[in-house]
Amino acid sequence: MSKEFNQVMLDINRRLFKPVYFLCGEEPFYIDQISDKLEKTVLDEGEREFNQTVVYGKDTDLASILSLAKQFPMMSEYQVVIVKEAQNIKELNKSAGDDEDEGKSSASKSNAAAQFLHYVQNPQPTTILVFCYKYKTLDKRSAIAKAIQKNAVYLEFKPLYDNQLPDWINSHIKEKKYSINPKATFLLAESLGNDLSKIVNEIEKLTINLKEGGEITAEMVQDNIGISKEYNIFEFQDALAKKDILKANRIINYFASNEKEHHPVMILGSLYGYFTKILRYHFLADKSKFAAAQALGVNPFFVDGYAKAAANYNTGKLKTIFTLLKECDLKTKGVNNGGTSNGELLKELVFRILH
Repeated sequence: MSKEFNQVMLDINRRLFKPVYFLCGEEPFYIDQISDKLEKTVLDEGEREFNQTVVYGKDTDLASILSLAKQFPMMSEYQVVIVKEAQNIKELNKSAGDDEDEGKSSASKSNAAAQFLHYVQNPQPTTILVFCYKYKTLDKRSAIAKAIQKNAVYLEFKPLYDNQLPDWINSHIKEKKYSINPKATFLLAESLGNDLSKIVNEIEKLTINLKEGGEITAEMVQDNIGISKEYNIFEFQDALAKKDILKANRIINYFASNEKEHHPVMILGSLYGYFTKILRYHFLADKSKFAAAQALGVNPFFVDGYAKAAANYNTGKLKTIFTLLKECDLKTKGVNNGGTSNGELLKELVFRILH
């Protein structure tokens, strides 16, 4: 969670509002969090009917938005205008090469883009204008983007990397005054990916009947989010680490017959990350549990598993495994593949890793 996000949320709670917010980026979770917070905080319930307006980018344009923004609130300190799906507003998607010289001719000042530039530079203090510009960003070279960055609250949110997810999940759950078992954190991160909204929704389900301070366990995750207790990526990695041939083959056969839920891309990505940590473990100067956990970026709970895996896979074998993973990845994408199914490719991969 970025410092900028935390500061904006803190300012909203303190009722330190800004006239223009421009929220953008590929991670929509934080955009929704700020937008919803403003929607629920600035005005009380009685004021919202006359002073809060929500419009959608595909149904509006800058001229219409400016017309709303320039209105005055009715019996209220503020009015709020929220533009959802703002990425669909054509004028905001101009590239730098499309910009006209906004300051040199009265003709250019008459168009909506020029008027918008002027508004951003001189916003109406009684209006709080919020743009939710999802899944993309502005061309930062454009005049509009430069004006927004200079004069408005401009926040750009990027998706979390996979290795950042466990810490994010732990932090979010701690903020909600619950705790979570390390294995449960792993299962949530591996099964839900980096869709933060989805993760939060699932956590809400898990805690609905949990008392404050209670712990989310791996069993709860498996029971409530449809993750098999036996056939999941955690158990698969554990089987490979121990060279449990029977268990590893049973799981990969299950994955192969349920490709929709266990796509090869996700499996190969997890294996690459897993074996990378095993290789890094080999070269650690300090292999004590907490030092190793910090170096590998994992919970100390998992260090013993990496130690056992390192004992079963020396650096030479790991080098071979990385070659096998790359070959399998290319074949699942149709390169040098003579018609072998993804399931058969994964089964062959597991055989070659274990033997």
